[in-house]
Amino acid sequence: MWSVIRKSRRMSMTCSLLAQSLTLAYHYNSSPAIKSTCNPFSLLVSNQSSSSSVFLRPVSAPAIRAFCSKSDAMSSAQNSDSVSHLTQREAAEIDETLMGPLGFSVDQLMELAGLSVATSIAEVYKPSEYDRVLAICGPGNNGGDGLVAARHLYHFGYKPFVCYPKRTQKPLYTGLVTQLESLSIPFLSVEDLPLDFSKDFDIIVDAMFGFSFHGTPRPPFDDLIKRLLCLHGYDQTHQKRPVIVSVDIPSGWHVEEGDIGDEGIKPDMLVSLTAPKLCAKKFSGPHHFLGGRFVPPVIADKYKLRLPPYPGTSMCVRIGKAPSVDISALRENYISPEFLEEQVESDPINQFRKWFDDAIAAGLREPNAMALSTVGKDGKPSSRMVLLKGVDRDGFVWYTNYESRKACELCENPHASLLFYWDGRNRQVRVEGSVEKVSDEESEQYFHSRPRGSQIGAIVSKQSSVIPGRHVLYQQYKELEEKFSDGLFPVHHKCICPNSTLFAMLHIFKIKEFDSKTRILGRIQA
Repeated sequence: MWSVIRKSRRMSMTCSLLAQSLTLAYHYNSSPAIKSTCNPFSLLVSNQSSSSSVFLRPVSAPAIRAFCSKSDAMSSAQNSDSVSHLTQREAAEIDETLMGPLGFSVDQLMELAGLSVATSIAEVYKPSEYDRVLAICGPGNNGGDGLVAARHLYHFGYKPFVCYPKRTQKPLYTGLVTQLESLSIPFLSVEDLPLDFSKDFDIIVDAMFGFSFHGTPRPPFDDLIKRLLCLHGYDQTHQKRPVIVSVDIPSGWHVEEGDIGDEGIKPDMLVSLTAPKLCAKKFSGPHHFLGGRFVPPVIADKYKLRLPPYPGTSMCVRIGKAPSVDISALRENYISPEFLEEQVESDPINQFRKWFDDAIAAGLREPNAMALSTVGKDGKPSSRMVLLKGVDRDGFVWYTNYESRKACELCENPHASLLFYWDGRNRQVRVEGSVEKVSDEESEQYFHSRPRGSQIGAIVSKQSSVIPGRHVLYQQYKELEEKFSDGLFPVHHKCICPNSTLFAMLHIFKIKEFDSKTRILGRIQA
């Protein structure tokens, strides 16, 4: 384990506020010797009239490819050709089976479908840029899915509006309307809708007709579909238009043949439910998602469904590749409370602890994750993510392996930097300092505090080494698991800590803490 140390070292704290061309900074000296000769606070103002870009020389292509794997590239999206597509009859049969012998109710399926639609929208269109949502709901189950989606979108931070011109007078649907009205979500009649959707809405949810629809759309839905078609004309004029999200079937499309005559809605996102319908093969928009994390194995087996695995706890999964994006156009609007000098702790460790506690309270995932950067004797920097395991007056503590690249580089050059980034709080902390090993006793104590599986994994995983294949790791893991089946590792076994496990502490030279508000950057340096 390595750590960063900061005993009796001169400390200074700097807060920088960057706004357009002005940088404002203050320095604070905590060393008594410095205090006796310097004003504790000094104000520095400097003009920054120009900006610059930084480029890194690319590594050779083979070197880059060495860090990639085909399985990683495919894990984020499922090829649409490998996913099953349902006919109209099959879709109806599956619904009947779900709501018959399998015990699902229509309101359960509607809730799951609406939540899937809302989460799919939230995956692509963030409320910071696409907050105004119009859900156009039809009289059937598809319309009910749209009502449920509107409720979830409200709780996700969007501002939904609902157009529900042909209301179904059944308790399920009237209950959904009551739920939306209790949230003060506006209901708009067709007459109340603006002629030009682009000025009032960022997203339009097309929940008019589902897979059971037959025939030609009747008023007022025929006119609503035409108005959505008119939005495509904005693409030629380069005007911003609202994106269209269709629920299961783009309204007006044939459930199996798709957009007959190429004159129907061309949604930007299609959220297929349960499984894609045949018409989805004709979908050419940038975002195709599947929602329906409720299909039992008996259904999948009967209809030989090939469905993609859902990531984590998500209710939706992308089908097909994500569209290419202009990296230079990616940007985020940072909104957070003001970062004021008088709110800053005089002790940087206390400030770090305060922000760390904030990150934990906000429920951020792995707030102790940090980027560790090292430089070997060849002068080439390398970075990787590790987990913070402790922080105190002596420094920051983490664990690694004696034989890893980072350990070798730290032996050659015992200086490193750490970077914490808390996305949900718009904050980051950078720490720089020298690194040293802690005692063998502390390393051994940590190693034996780990879960049994983690201990075995640490032993068989020779970090930064090349092995013939994953099967070697599995075999070694199995052998050790059987050898120490009693659950006890001998303290001085040759494969066990302290020879293989490294306890590191970074002794602090400098800490910089950043807090963003829009494009103004607050910075503290200690």
